[in-house]
Amino acid sequence: MSTTTRHALTVREYIAGGIRSGVYPTHSRLPTERALSEELGVPRSAVRDALAVLESGGIVKRVVGSGTYVREPVAETAAADPQPPAASPAEIMEARLLVEPRLAPLAAINANQDDFALFDECIRQGDAAENFETFEHWDAALHEAIAKSTHNRLVIELYAMITRARDLTAWGELKRRSLSAERRDHYRREHHAIVVALKARDAQAAEQALLGHLDRVRSNLLGR
Repeated sequence: MSTTTRHALTVREYIAGGIRSGVYPTHSRLPTERALSEELGVPRSAVRDALAVLESGGIVKRVVGSGTYVREPVAETAAADPQPPAASPAEIMEARLLVEPRLAPLAAINANQDDFALFDECIRQGDAAENFETFEHWDAALHEAIAKSTHNRLVIELYAMITRARDLTAWGELKRRSLSAERRDHYRREHHAIVVALKARDAQAAEQALLGHLDRVRSNLLGR
């Protein structure tokens, strides 16, 4: 994957994540190309490429002289992306603790160099994040990238269901209240350890690192 392609992918995932989480609701205007470029540390050409792909997919609409807007989701997309049942933050953490550590062996075996490059990008952006929203985006992006690196479609969809359940709850506000500067530093170090183990293809170390990280997240969120 070229640097240009990777930057454009970074922008697409950032915008798509913002749309899913409600940061950019339907009909809202996205930040300008300049603002996105500066926020994500990528060239404006990468932002333009990403917006072109999102527009071709019917996700956004660019209006000359006005800006780029989030389009109304089409019925086909909603039918293909079923909503999970309502789940509490405690239930979501239980599911994550059951599922995510078990992803590590598959990711350690199946991840390719493109996956490793995306891990590194998520780590770099998370380390550079200056606010909660940006850090939370890249935190979630890293976990999603790990799931996708298994290259197992059923596993990827299972994790996507957990992600959608998280988007439907008060997860974001709970995470915001629980996240101090010290805790964020812990999370960053744990993310680094997970990625180092995966890139070394050390399945056991990656599994333990993921489990330890999620245990800390649960303790910080739920006090247990």
